[in-house]
Amino acid sequence: MTHTSDAPAITRLYARLVVSDGPRAIEFYRAALGAEEIERYTDPEGRIVHAMLRIGGTVIAVKDADDGDPAPPALGGSPVIMALDVSDADAVAEAMLRGGATVVYPVADQHYGQRGGRLADPFGHLWMISQTIEDLTPREIQERTTDLFRR
Repeated sequence: MTHTSDAPAITRLYARLVVSDGPRAIEFYRAALGAEEIERYTDPEGRIVHAMLRIGGTVIAVKDADDGDPAPPALGGSPVIMALDVSDADAVAEAMLRGGATVVYPVADQHYGQRGGRLADPFGHLWMISQTIEDLTPREIQERTTDLFRR
């Protein structure tokens, strides 16, 4: 994509997850999602101020909660949902559940051609786990969505 405006170009976008226990969160994401830790920076007490993880072809950052950055439980939850496309939604959900995640919506076949569900990780972050089971056109998805709401 060519940048044609006078506004500064965006060079990267990633989620930064604030958690109550950074080392435990990194271990959870490693075990459940295959995350690879790229970098980690800590304060003098050892709390994570920034850790970068690679999950598949993308990166996320993790940091320990502090006075300026509360974790989702301190806020009553998170309105943000991380969408994760995987090759086996059931296996990823099971790995997350073994690590302490909870089911928000169980993994099931969805009308839009995905098999997926939603889980909350042990740190309050929401994850939509899905895999493609049907190659549908946008029109087919809209027709199925319309039919779903007619019921």
